[in-house]
Amino acid sequence: MIPALIVIPILAGGLVWISKNKLFIHTINLIGAAGLLIISILSLIDINNNKVITSSGLFKNLFYMDSLSGYILFITALAFFLVSLYSISYFGQELKEKVITISKLKLYYSLSNAFVLSMILALTTRNMGVMWISIEATTLASAFLVGFYNNKRAIEAAWKYLIICSVGIAFALLGIILLFYSSTVKLGGARISGLDWSYLIKYAVSLDPSILKIAFIFILIGFGTKIGFSPMHTWLPDAHSQAPSPVSALLSGVLLNTAMYGVIRVMSIVNKCLGNSNYTGNLLILLGVLSIGTAALFILVQQDYKRILAYSSIEHMGIIALGLGVCTPISIFAALYHTFNHAMTKLMLFLATGNVYLKHHTKKISSIHGLIKTMPVTGVVFVLGTFAITGMPPFGVFMSEFNTVVGTLFSKKYLVTALLLIFLSMVFAGFTKQLGKMFYGRNVNPEIKQGELDIIGPAVLIVLLCITVLAGIYIPTPFKELMDNTTNIILGIGG
Repeated sequence: MIPALIVIPILAGGLVWISKNKLFIHTINLIGAAGLLIISILSLIDINNNKVITSSGLFKNLFYMDSLSGYILFITALAFFLVSLYSISYFGQELKEKVITISKLKLYYSLSNAFVLSMILALTTRNMGVMWISIEATTLASAFLVGFYNNKRAIEAAWKYLIICSVGIAFALLGIILLFYSSTVKLGGARISGLDWSYLIKYAVSLDPSILKIAFIFILIGFGTKIGFSPMHTWLPDAHSQAPSPVSALLSGVLLNTAMYGVIRVMSIVNKCLGNSNYTGNLLILLGVLSIGTAALFILVQQDYKRILAYSSIEHMGIIALGLGVCTPISIFAALYHTFNHAMTKLMLFLATGNVYLKHHTKKISSIHGLIKTMPVTGVVFVLGTFAITGMPPFGVFMSEFNTVVGTLFSKKYLVTALLLIFLSMVFAGFTKQLGKMFYGRNVNPEIKQGELDIIGPAVLIVLLCITVLAGIYIPTPFKELMDNTTNIILGIGG
């Protein structure tokens, strides 16, 4: 079953080139995305029954999934399916307006499939070297998607993204080499299993704690650059704001999670070696608080609605890091739940901005008025999404942020709690102050006619709105069991 996860995006990304019919191209990609989602769900069922699943036959033991990798993979597949569905609307409109050509559409689908393939590889391997290569590959695939429109600002953003993330990921490589060195010195002889994270965590107590501490710093800086932690975040606002909205949604909703997955795997090894989470926890809390505070300050002054969402991604990655850093069952559960809630809510908001941009052809907040009247569905979803992402009830983000706050209080980290609440208040003020100007008032541009551009785009937004509301009031039992198992893996009491 796992090899199918690799084969499907390769097939979908290749088959889109055999026809010039746009309906065929959209359909092939959507079928591939649906296939990935179905297999990811079947994998979760298998994992719930057997704890782990590995590949067999020709790919014997090459791929490996447990609750943690299965959980992140499910979020990735769900997001990719919804973005693929939305892309029919978004790029269909751009084809109609001759912004892109059929060849460009094929290129988009091929690159997006390559992008999701690289994330799947990172999540289904237990070899740290392959994981590093896969995460580096996400940069290469997505850099072309960031520069998709080939204009000056998009290309500049793509280069910035490519250079900063490549430099950052080089630090992660040094960290992985140190991990390997530690295993070969302490466990004897160079062996390929020294790059296997399941092997490393099994023998973590025998590894050299000093080397592991240094390795974790390199990996935290390296993957942290990809995650968008402050102060390594400078690529993120440009890349997210210049990419097509479906790409922005994938960058924010799933790419950052994949990089965080790499940090989590190494964090578990280091914590088990040291016998506690103090070392990794303090570093994660520091970066988390710094990221939330940096994002809060920049959100207050942004004039571009996509850049506000980009800084919001930095904030939420900081919240997830904070939950992981506190490292109690409730805080890790909150961090994992926040991973899902942030992905779905940010997907909803970035896709809503796609509708807004197609209608108004501007990203300037000051140029848009009366959005609720001109685009009733998109406008209302955008307003509700703004409340959702700022942590208002009854949405899922509220539940996970509330549990993060509770986790910091129970851990007696009162200063962290206070800073978190202050920064979250600033973020709420920034969102309502800046984006509020778009929603109300009277549309003053006579060229903007009332109504949505089509049915598919708003329909995807409504589905995402339902998911974010449902996540705030109810967690299905199998989903909760999955997160409990994942929490135990991170705490080193399961697998």
